[in-house]
Amino acid sequence: MSLKNRKQFGVWMDTHHATIVGHADATTEEFSVLGHASNAGAGGNSSEHTMQNQERTRQSRFFREITSHMPNADEIHVTGTGTVQEQFIHYLAETPQFKNTVTRECTSNKMSDEKLVEFISGKFS
Repeated sequence: MSLKNRKQFGVWMDTHHATIVGHADATTEEFSVLGHASNAGAGGNSSEHTMQNQERTRQSRFFREITSHMPNADEIHVTGTGTVQEQFIHYLAETPQFKNTVTRECTSNKMSDEKLVEFISGKFS
């Protein structure tokens, strides 16, 4: 498969927000913002067990919302703050659709959508 036809995506994420960057369609070579995803986090609950279950469920929904913007991805570059990137990469590895997807990660501070597009373009050039 040629590099030009590869489905490449970038994600900036922290525990509550993600920005997904990729090619808007197969004919464009320019990266653009495809969407945003958010995770409200677990609400207050008197039971720690229930709170942890809610957090896992919300994180799973958050990850599914992110991957809905990346059908049949060949390569994904994940960046952001905290450890959520590692959890997301493990989620991708355990998901049959993304089992053979090449993933890379790095750490970066929050940036504007335009800077993120530029950053991800540089990672795939």
